[in-house]
Amino acid sequence: MSLLVSNIRLPFDEPEAQAIAEARRLTGLVSNETQAVVSRVSIDARRGRIFRVYSVRLDAPVDEKAFAEHLQMPFVRYQDDARPAIPRGTKRLEHRPVVVGLGPAGLFAAYTLAKHGYAPLVLERGGDLDARDCAVEAFWSGGALDPETNIQFGEGGAGAYSDGKLTTRIGDPLCSAVLDTLAAHGAPDDIVKKAKPHVGTDILKDVVRAMRRDIIANGGEVRFGTALTGVSVQNGALRAVRTADGETACERAVIAIGHSARDTFYALHENGVYFVPKAFSVGVRIEHLQSEIDRALYGKFAGHPLLPPAEYNLSRREGGRACYSFCMCPGGVVVAAQSEENSVVTNGMSYHARDGKNANAALAVSVDPADFDDGTPFGGVALQRRIERVAFAQTGSYRAPCQRVGDFLAGKPSRKPGIVQPTYPVGVQFGEAAACLPDFAQAMLRDSLPYFGRKIRGFDAADALLTGPETRTSSPVRMERGDDLFGLGCKGLIPCGEGAGYAGGILSAAVDGIRAAYRIMEEFAPVLG
Repeated sequence: MSLLVSNIRLPFDEPEAQAIAEARRLTGLVSNETQAVVSRVSIDARRGRIFRVYSVRLDAPVDEKAFAEHLQMPFVRYQDDARPAIPRGTKRLEHRPVVVGLGPAGLFAAYTLAKHGYAPLVLERGGDLDARDCAVEAFWSGGALDPETNIQFGEGGAGAYSDGKLTTRIGDPLCSAVLDTLAAHGAPDDIVKKAKPHVGTDILKDVVRAMRRDIIANGGEVRFGTALTGVSVQNGALRAVRTADGETACERAVIAIGHSARDTFYALHENGVYFVPKAFSVGVRIEHLQSEIDRALYGKFAGHPLLPPAEYNLSRREGGRACYSFCMCPGGVVVAAQSEENSVVTNGMSYHARDGKNANAALAVSVDPADFDDGTPFGGVALQRRIERVAFAQTGSYRAPCQRVGDFLAGKPSRKPGIVQPTYPVGVQFGEAAACLPDFAQAMLRDSLPYFGRKIRGFDAADALLTGPETRTSSPVRMERGDDLFGLGCKGLIPCGEGAGYAGGILSAAVDGIRAAYRIMEEFAPVLG
């Protein structure tokens, strides 16, 4: 329990200690007995001036709730810092729990279970991160795509090759537990207080490795190269999970397979797991010079050593549809994110330093189930595949279609880049970057770019680059689960994370993974003493 003093606005070059001093002054809690730490900091670059905006937590020798009520200051409030109690079940597990997938949701589910004595078995279809790095580098250098170990599949999931962004809107108290765990395993300490924390691909990989080592050290087992091929259900209850090696008996399994495990979606559906279509988005990646984004958002302070590379968040709604920026990577690169042969998929990635020449982000257009209804739960999967294969047909290879923004707005193909050079590692082919997308998505992008250009000067500059397509923004399906977290029609199976339709990024997926572990722990006793 503590007091939270928020909205402390200081010039960006003022030291952090000044925010703590201001929180003490505002509340009058200047005694040495009052502990004060910065709990959140963000950059506000609006209206031509740049501030750091702080929230400061005060732990004072007073009745903090009554004190906040007495002050009646809107920026001072009482905060209950309590996290959910660790559940303690008593029933006996006949078999150790299984976690399928080692992305953010599966990683945190397995880590939580292992730390509390449940010795989980983790099944991951892809390789460990060393094997992933080799497979990805080989593909990006012109080699064959490995359908099992790639940007989407393997230890760390799709999040391991990203900016490692840890922003979320869920406001769950377990978010702090996730950040603390990441920091304890090698992530930068400042992620616990930044409003927009990020780890970076380079550091995040080592964090994931460290957590996997802890899972094993605490009695868990991790099997790589082991894809889920189905589940066995008897009388509406889970009895086993199936892989190419046979059946593994279990009463509880966390299914955290990510948003791209399409073959597993179909297999589970055939076994009676209930799926419904859900909305997602498709679009392209847009690249600018990072220096131009810095100049547009920071003005005369662009390049100041105390300011991070500028980032943005844009959105527009029109006619019941949305166009928005997504997964913005300052100083990053556009990456080849295919998991199926004869397809083209883009994503974005940056390292912790964010010191690359270009900034990139997805420009995504919302897709509603009504846009792809084919009478099955998997119309969205079919739409994604169609877009990805049309893009492959455009270039005749794994190269991505690319186009200058000026040419896209003028409705003509591009022949070459301008001042912004493409970073897509497999290579690009200039032409029409968005031609593989549905007509409504192309029209929404074309209408939205000038709108965004009025928000950020130069965003719709002629030499900015579009590279397409971006299709894996989120899962196109949801594995329906009840209030007990079990999948409908299959007691004991817990759909989890982004692939199951219950998360939207690393942090929210990790929280969902912890919740899934808690569901098992509240019912059963640990399997280890």
